[in-house]
Amino acid sequence: MQTLRDNDVKGGKPPQNGQVLTAVGLMSGTSMDGIDVAVIDTDGETVKRRGAFASYPYAPDLRKKVQALAGRKPETGEPTASVARDITDAHAEAVEDFLGRAGLSSHDVDVVGFHGQTVFHDPANGVTCQLGDGARLAERLRIAVVNDFRAADVAAGGEGAPFAPLYHAALAKPLEPPVCVLNLGGVGNLTWISPDGGIIAFDTGPANALLDDWVQEKTGQPMDADGAIARKGKVDEDVLAELLENDYFDQPYPKSLDRDHFDPSPVIGLSLEDGAATLVAFSAEAVKRGQNILPALPERWLVTGGGRHNPIMMAALRRALDRPVEPVEAAGWSGDAMEAQAFAYLAVRSLYGLPLSLPSTTGVTEPMPGGVLHRP
Repeated sequence: MQTLRDNDVKGGKPPQNGQVLTAVGLMSGTSMDGIDVAVIDTDGETVKRRGAFASYPYAPDLRKKVQALAGRKPETGEPTASVARDITDAHAEAVEDFLGRAGLSSHDVDVVGFHGQTVFHDPANGVTCQLGDGARLAERLRIAVVNDFRAADVAAGGEGAPFAPLYHAALAKPLEPPVCVLNLGGVGNLTWISPDGGIIAFDTGPANALLDDWVQEKTGQPMDADGAIARKGKVDEDVLAELLENDYFDQPYPKSLDRDHFDPSPVIGLSLEDGAATLVAFSAEAVKRGQNILPALPERWLVTGGGRHNPIMMAALRRALDRPVEPVEAAGWSGDAMEAQAFAYLAVRSLYGLPLSLPSTTGVTEPMPGGVLHRP
């Protein structure tokens, strides 16, 4: 296979639409816990092969720096630039290790899709910020890099999120619609795929972010592993009702959220266990409210992201939705790899000038290409 190194990067003809490329995708989610790396082969329409995957946790000091920037509009200069460099270098180290473990070299990869680390998302005011230096990463890896996926969408009036729905739809083509893919990262988002192949997508509300923050504050642990804490708690219905009194749930789709949109203060007076149980219920009820505004109930829910590992979360979803709720592995996909795979897929679509978002996924006025290519 001819790579971008042999053509576009070194001045030859760029790849033609329909050519299958090998792409590495990088994702650092709103949980702010590390970097996912995955490799796929795709022509930007269909997924020909899903390859290796690995996850690399942030070093504790880097995670603290990232969390310190979260939820406020970053200013130019230091310390933002310093954190962006650190994030980029952490991604470079992750890719270098990943390629070695996967038996690949830089010459085997056509493009890297570099999402960067979201620290601020305010599409209503035309701002979304993913920290990371695409040019620095391309130079370090000696591979073409596409980054800045969301900016064009936001500049054109879109929500800039969610951005994985086109990949979800590509994977879901063999399934019986309507089906919903639910991503439970820091924030929850769904992709509804209709019988005619149409796509609707939006953020549902909190997924793991509030729960993770609660557990970390109370115990020093980064998450409620296997739902062990929430399992011992009881949902406080009054606190849950207060959490659900948020005008976000009344807004029509498409819509998106910053991870810190919701105020967790109603749970402050609860015990560790009851707070965890109540926050799990909040995430599940947020998804239910999303289901209630869909054109038709999905036949099944397929759950990706870290939340699918929490049996208490999955049980709460089954009760709230009253539909089959399964991890995406039931469809033969890898829930750990999907977000990183999505940005590998979108990087190839970006190279080919194909849309990365649609009016029905982000509210942008027309199908919108995007991404910025950096040559090494």
